[in-house]
Amino acid sequence: MKWIIASDIHGSAYYCRKLLERIESEKADKVLLLGDLLYHGPRNDLPKDYNPKEVTAMLNGIAEKIVCVRGNCDSQVDQMVLNFPIMADYAVLDFGEHAVYATHGHIYNEENPLKFAKGSILICGHFHVPCVREHENFIYINDGSLSIPKENSWHCYMTFDGKTFLWHDVESGQVKMEYSPRP
Repeated sequence: MKWIIASDIHGSAYYCRKLLERIESEKADKVLLLGDLLYHGPRNDLPKDYNPKEVTAMLNGIAEKIVCVRGNCDSQVDQMVLNFPIMADYAVLDFGEHAVYATHGHIYNEENPLKFAKGSILICGHFHVPCVREHENFIYINDGSLSIPKENSWHCYMTFDGKTFLWHDVESGQVKMEYSPRP
């Protein structure tokens, strides 16, 4: 099964459209969204082509593929217009060799991880900087940000094919980073 993982759309119709193009070209079976879908938040500038209604329509068009967790900018009002659940603080997924704990990152993160089995993977958004770090008991992965990258990173999403996480530039599809967790 092939997953696309993305976060921090922040209402950008432009980058949401690019993500949908990548979902199709990558032939993704499932999409994991790590929150902050519709609203840009008070600390961020408006992202390119800010249009939460259009983002809502695009995401609702692929609702059957989406697993999503709540970001700090997501609310019950957003849940009222989206056709897939977004209000969970985290999701636990079976990615084969590893349990994956997916969360936005504003509550649970690298410094404040969930309680989970040794060897688990914690995937977060929120910080807008792609990275991977191996800790003694878990692996921390951040997918970066689709619409508002920080620290000179790129507009990105990740793929996971059951063996390797790849960070892609959403504009070109080019792979910028990769990581294969050990079994």
